[in-house]
Amino acid sequence: MTGKIPKRHRREAAWCYAFMLPAIVLFLLFQGWPIVASAYYSLFDWSGIGENFKYVGLENYLGVLKDSYFWSALKNNYYFTVCVVPLQMIIGLIFAVVLNEGNDRLCNAYRTVYFLPVVTTAAVIGIILSFLFSFDGPVTYLLSSLGLCDPGHGWLADASTAMNTVVVIYVWKNVGVSMVYWLAGLQSISRDLYEAAKIDGCGSFKRFRYITAPLLLPIGAVIFLLNIISSLKLFDLVKTLTDGGPFFKTDVIALYIYRYAFSSTMGVPRLGYASSAAMVFGAITIVIALIVSGAAGAVKKLTQV
Repeated sequence: MTGKIPKRHRREAAWCYAFMLPAIVLFLLFQGWPIVASAYYSLFDWSGIGENFKYVGLENYLGVLKDSYFWSALKNNYYFTVCVVPLQMIIGLIFAVVLNEGNDRLCNAYRTVYFLPVVTTAAVIGIILSFLFSFDGPVTYLLSSLGLCDPGHGWLADASTAMNTVVVIYVWKNVGVSMVYWLAGLQSISRDLYEAAKIDGCGSFKRFRYITAPLLLPIGAVIFLLNIISSLKLFDLVKTLTDGGPFFKTDVIALYIYRYAFSSTMGVPRLGYASSAAMVFGAITIVIALIVSGAAGAVKKLTQV
């Protein structure tokens, strides 16, 4: 054997690369190039307007690392992620299990209802819910009439409740995504396993514990990673709900970068400084992603043993 690749296989490989090419080009244009450009701009003091570049080396990075507002936004970002990811996964799994075992006609209707907030623009949801949760909004009125909060309480204006309110709204909006992923996993499990378990006298809880949960662990690891990535990209919802307030209690990294790069609230835009903040956040996130990915891989190996 010469090890020569057959002509038919080479032709198939060429077609595969041809179909991949548009996606690769789009990735390089809209993901690869911006990352390289951000790394380059982070070394300059530049407003993003004109050609007044001033090379400052690592000065922007030192400024970011010394800025308490950056670390506050980073802490808020990861607090948000730690709160949101478990809630989305647990609530999404509960919805998926209920819908998977229910009446098909009703389940299709409920799937649409649960998924509707996902396809609604986050900016629109933010504007509407900022009114609903305002000090004179219907949510405050209802809860105060039930004695669950003080009259005139602004959920998004109170520093002690603002971030948790954003968490609740985000979970309500995006739990449908986790639900769909869990449903896909549930529907890949053979019904024969459940029928055999029923014959052996296993109840619903035992079937979930010994059949559903172990078989869902691999897709659960993927859902976990996707939810982390999604939550770290938080911007539009918090921008329209609180704009980082009150007193930066809901400030997140994307909003921090936006203020320095594009907003006039910080004076003259500092695109170089904003780029360095993005690079620092990206580096920290990559480290965390590698740790989480390693843990997810370990879980998958355990389920395959």
